[in-house]
Amino acid sequence: MNPQEPIRDARKLGVPKMLLLGLQHMFAMFGATVLVPILVNAYGLPLNIQTTLFFAGFGTLFFHVCTKLKVPAFLGSSFAFLGGFEAVANLSSGKYADMAAAEKLQYACGGIVVAGLLYVVLAAVIKLVGVKKVMRFLPPVVTGPIIILIGLNLAPSAVSNASTCWWLALVAMAIIIVANIWGRGMIKIIPILLGVVGAYLVALIANALGATAVDASGAVVPLMDLSSLAGTSLLGLQPFFTDFTGSIAKFDLTSILVMAPIAIASMMEHIGDMSAISATVGSNFIQDPGLHRTLIGDGIATSLAGLFGGPANTTYGENTGVLVLSRVYDPRVIRLAAVYAIVLSFSPAFAEIVRTIPSAIIGGVSFILYGMISAIGVRNVVENQVDLTNSRNLIIAAVILVCGLGFSGGLTFTIGSAHITLTSLAIAAIAGILLNAILPGKDYEFGVNQAGDENRGIHQ
Repeated sequence: MNPQEPIRDARKLGVPKMLLLGLQHMFAMFGATVLVPILVNAYGLPLNIQTTLFFAGFGTLFFHVCTKLKVPAFLGSSFAFLGGFEAVANLSSGKYADMAAAEKLQYACGGIVVAGLLYVVLAAVIKLVGVKKVMRFLPPVVTGPIIILIGLNLAPSAVSNASTCWWLALVAMAIIIVANIWGRGMIKIIPILLGVVGAYLVALIANALGATAVDASGAVVPLMDLSSLAGTSLLGLQPFFTDFTGSIAKFDLTSILVMAPIAIASMMEHIGDMSAISATVGSNFIQDPGLHRTLIGDGIATSLAGLFGGPANTTYGENTGVLVLSRVYDPRVIRLAAVYAIVLSFSPAFAEIVRTIPSAIIGGVSFILYGMISAIGVRNVVENQVDLTNSRNLIIAAVILVCGLGFSGGLTFTIGSAHITLTSLAIAAIAGILLNAILPGKDYEFGVNQAGDENRGIHQ
């Protein structure tokens, strides 16, 4: 078998190797997925890690069923809704004045349910008028820069995590690079897993020898904090099993107006991710199984997670990066990762073990993965032969990039008593779509450049 040829049926590798590949995808998504509830807890809302893991796995399996088991995508926790969680946590008027944090979380999750249903609305529009009419508003001059921004917006978190202990981040990066470039056989296919496990073993040894790291406040702390492992139960149910009434979503117009509009950003990210995954594996997922199916899978998975007290889901760029590195495009390995997530969601002890992975290791891995996402966006622009000597195209790309990087804190405006925040990606997407629709002189006609459409995943 040519080592450069992608593997589309992982069964030929054998069961043990498939299990390892699924484990690699699980590790790729785990850090970011559990980081969302950690951050939300910092806002004062008790979002549960086990619930988050359960619905990441369940949502991924649901997504695969909706997309006819064809799309190698993992659905993890969405960072786009963090601003909404913080806004709900800070609500202090009306019924929210003396509300307990746990109940505020329920109302925030109610907004997430509605946000997920907006995906279904867009999917219905696409099904009704056809993907061609919808995607004509998203030519490669728009989607390419948006994909680039997905990686670039994640880049600061990679640097921030790596800066807690640069030498450990470099160890993780070095293992990944060596395994991917000079590795043979299975070593070349699982560089991310090797990077995480190898760097973790190094960290354990260094920690025993007294190595230190720097926390967010700049204070010097031990490289690893293993104290949380003491007394942690091996098995335990998620809160929605043990306290259904205290976990189920509640609905209120104020919280809905805070959370639901964020779907604008997450839907644009979804379309960009589908284009990126399609370009990565060389399959046209926007045509088959269809963008309407991927939107329904992502949207309903998000609504189900919110209904039972979990965060919104989104297709994960980290796992797209793993696809690029491993060149194993079989969706079965993603489903294995989803099963792992569900099984491990029943173990508080495992969640704590993974939380002991130093931030620097996550940063080192992210350096590779996030950069690859942006590189895929560049590839979309190049393969579709976008003419950036054309002033119209140059203006659209420039405005998208400046909006995506310049509005670092998003854009907040008020409707009634509710504060609504559009993320930088949402602003960039809206600006790009509007400029493409308004400016004359389009030099791209959807469906004509078949090779380019297939490479970016949007051929009718």
